[in-house]
Amino acid sequence: MTSSQAQGQASGVEVYLGLGSNLDAERHIAAGFAALRRQFGEVLCSPVYRSPAVGFSGDDFLNAAARIRTDWPVGRLKDWLTELENAHGRDRTQPKFSDRSLDIDILLHGDKVGEHDGLFLPREEVLEYAHVLKPLADIAPGLRHPVTGLCFAEHWQGFRGDRVLQAL
Repeated sequence: MTSSQAQGQASGVEVYLGLGSNLDAERHIAAGFAALRRQFGEVLCSPVYRSPAVGFSGDDFLNAAARIRTDWPVGRLKDWLTELENAHGRDRTQPKFSDRSLDIDILLHGDKVGEHDGLFLPREEVLEYAHVLKPLADIAPGLRHPVTGLCFAEHWQGFRGDRVLQAL
């Protein structure tokens, strides 16, 4: 990508992504961030956290959040992220709660609320799981959730779920 292409992407809306992996996790998370930088230019990255698998018995996950700017609509971004996950060996034949080589979810896409190109935004998991909320609160503490109106730092302070996270 040329610098003018990256700058063109930088003029879009802020999009927040959640990244996770529990299979060769350090390599896949780093590769995910690198691919985002190549495609979108500047990427704001949260710290990486280790957390137990949710919904199944498996190795711990590494989780992080990223902020990009893009003018891509939700569907185009979702398709690109799916291709990226597939390129890193994502096995889509497994149950929803299973091991992942690379999982990248669109958490927020600008101020969109509701169903957009097959995704419900903001993603519900943002407020349900510490491994999603904490990295997001790290990079966007003052950003307000488009439905609740509370900033993500306030959501983290009031989070009542399991906070089993280890910063790396």
